[in-house]
Amino acid sequence: MLGTLTGDIVGSIYEWNNIKTTEFPLFQEQCRFTDDSVLTVALAEAILTGEAYAQVMRRYCRRYPDAGYGRNFLNWAQSDDAPAYYSYGNGSAMRISPAGWAFDDLEQVLEKAKEYSAVTHDHPEGVKGAQATAAAVYLARTGATKREIAAFVAGRFGYDLSRSCDEIRPGYSFDVSCQGTVPQALTAFLESTDFESAIRLAISLGGDSDTLAAITGGVAQAYYGGVPAAIARETLRFLDEPLRKVTLEFEARFVSGRGEQKRGQATV
Repeated sequence: MLGTLTGDIVGSIYEWNNIKTTEFPLFQEQCRFTDDSVLTVALAEAILTGEAYAQVMRRYCRRYPDAGYGRNFLNWAQSDDAPAYYSYGNGSAMRISPAGWAFDDLEQVLEKAKEYSAVTHDHPEGVKGAQATAAAVYLARTGATKREIAAFVAGRFGYDLSRSCDEIRPGYSFDVSCQGTVPQALTAFLESTDFESAIRLAISLGGDSDTLAAITGGVAQAYYGGVPAAIARETLRFLDEPLRKVTLEFEARFVSGRGEQKRGQATV
């Protein structure tokens, strides 16, 4: 899940100031963690403790009220018992990467992704975006090739992964839907050559940059065997102590030693 947090933090300053190139400083002091990171760590805590995800999300939202949540989510989180609001927004996909690590059977990963997304995003497209992302993480960490990952996602979920980043980039603009974010984020991963290039490609597309890169980063971490140590240190530096603590606990329990280390990157 550290890859998700990296993408969010690196992309945070480009969400409203898109940069259509892969050439930019990876971390800048103006970078910050956003709701993507907060809700990803909330899911990690829910998995670690067994507490209901809805309850943990509401607590995290109240602890980090200025992280950049959407209006509908804020209304939901500020209530103690509001139902899901039939969202197909990309929020379900940006927070789901822990589910791809914590469970060891693809169908269970898909079922858990549905469960965790549907507490807010119970629209079929919202569920689908979360399932596709979690499945990609699971397949990547268990040794699937990029061709196999793409074939599964396209076949199971109907996403069009045929366009390249160069084809997507010129006309791509801000889109908060799963169907307008997840295929693009996965394409950036599929075209990447290492973890860092995946993050750079995702952000270069423009649009909802932090969420695109969060989704891409989660899959890239799983595929490339981790987040390079220097990048991981910077990512952790931008987190406060409570977020850092849960992140490291989840990584130690579910991630360390379970990725495809044979792919040869230095890792956290």
